[in-house]
Amino acid sequence: MRIAVAAGPGGGGVLRVLAEDGTPAEEVLDVSDLVASIAERERADSPRWVWASTARLYPRLLGAGVRVARCHDLELVESLLLGHAGRYGEPRSVPAAWARLRGEPVPADRPPPQEETAQASLFDDDTRDRDEPADDIGQIVAVHAEQQRAAAKLDGFALLAAAESVGSLVAAEMSHDGLPWSAGEHDALLTELLGPRPSGGLRPRRLQDLADRISAAFGGRVHVNPDSPAQILKAFAAAGLPVPSTRAHVLKQLDHPAVPLLLEYKELARVHAAHGWTWLDTWVSGGRFRPEYVVGGVVSGRWATSGGGALQIPRVLRKAVVADPGWALVVADAAQLEPRVLAALAGDRAFTEAAAHGDLYAALSDAFHDDGDGRSARDKAKIALLSAMYGGGTGEAVQLLGILKSRFPEAFEYVEAAARAGERGRLVRSRLGRTCPPPSAGWRELTSAGDDTAPDARQGTAAQALRSRGRFTRNFVVQATAADWALALLGSLRRRLTPLDAPRLVFFQHDEVIVHTPAELAGEVTEAVHAAALEARRLLFGDTPVVFPMEIAVVDRYADAK
Repeated sequence: MRIAVAAGPGGGGVLRVLAEDGTPAEEVLDVSDLVASIAERERADSPRWVWASTARLYPRLLGAGVRVARCHDLELVESLLLGHAGRYGEPRSVPAAWARLRGEPVPADRPPPQEETAQASLFDDDTRDRDEPADDIGQIVAVHAEQQRAAAKLDGFALLAAAESVGSLVAAEMSHDGLPWSAGEHDALLTELLGPRPSGGLRPRRLQDLADRISAAFGGRVHVNPDSPAQILKAFAAAGLPVPSTRAHVLKQLDHPAVPLLLEYKELARVHAAHGWTWLDTWVSGGRFRPEYVVGGVVSGRWATSGGGALQIPRVLRKAVVADPGWALVVADAAQLEPRVLAALAGDRAFTEAAAHGDLYAALSDAFHDDGDGRSARDKAKIALLSAMYGGGTGEAVQLLGILKSRFPEAFEYVEAAARAGERGRLVRSRLGRTCPPPSAGWRELTSAGDDTAPDARQGTAAQALRSRGRFTRNFVVQATAADWALALLGSLRRRLTPLDAPRLVFFQHDEVIVHTPAELAGEVTEAVHAAALEARRLLFGDTPVVFPMEIAVVDRYADAK
């Protein structure tokens, strides 16, 4: 059963039962309390809820203690369908999709929910009683039916739509539940790294000490601000060491006493700016870190965040992620996920046999040799495989790629074909149909064939653009399929955790999940993770022998997991 939902003013709304193909099965039902009505129907029928946007509606349900098992997020699915048609980036809202159906002018999308909240807080005197603009049940029903018709014609797309939609539920639930975070531990770590918390916008003591020593290392006659790349470049030039940038890999090539101080300063300043005391005050409350996830925020299907930087928690601060007393963190990540995805995609028999083992790189190492050059055969296998997926082709990688090509020709050809398609301006897709963005009009003009009379510089730029596009599509087919697999894992794991009641998914990053659970349920959660990984493999790749092992640790704090 599917039930379409249109939120209305004053906490009310409209419901309509739909058949699986999206056609109306019952009359429209007006309800005065939308949240209570959804809760009642969820208990009775556990339908798939069809609504405009999980990010807009579901937090309201979660705030009232209501969780649903399934949904169809019209905005996310519309974005996937537009991408599949090569129309990446067009407006994806229900009114926009409705306008396209009718051949009418397409309105722009509304800002994301968090931006609307910020704008309302800035310009309205009182935002507590502001209502969301009412949804149109007729538009929702029509757009959903069209999406169902379109998805039915595309192999695997129904699963992709379901996975993306369940991802939206997980994202909202993780933001609501929050990642356990000790403000006291965080403050202690910052104090140990930087010194006591400063006041009045001053640098922490450790950073100020490094800044003073950096100026002294350059002679001390002129103050050098380590936060100013221009001043650093000027100081190095004055010392007879001109450099093109202040990037760490550039600085490491220099022999100057300021270099180790600058590298240390940059590292600590990054922690202070991205996860310092201001971050702690803004994002952690009640012992929880609640970031704002953006499902499908990256073109490959990976998630992003619109605030909080949950996907970039520095290793040093993972000590602050602490389970509640009597609880534990089950930390699980998929070992060597993308190479295994390539093995399953390519169907290369030799490569697949290697991927049926625990350590894929070690299994591939017999194709390479320890030549006494400091790199083990396993390291060389890793370099070759990553180069094949990411487009590396210089130095040692060229020789290693040659070995990989001769030993595993189908796997090598799979990514090579994707690269060639990209260089020709074509679209490539993940296993379930997630599609890469098309090249821009500027790219097509630059790389158009038959321009042998163009200046050498332009021809060189065109060749570089072609290679760049090829590297992108080469990796896209693997990375996007890995994102498909991860969403399938999330959906399966979420479903398996529901009967356990207390455990909660609290973190997800590419190929890693964290479940916060009562300690006595950690074993059952671990079993659920393994079962979810098996189900995700089956859903995407059928009976492939490629294994997707999950490395799992049950710990009190995140830092102890690795």
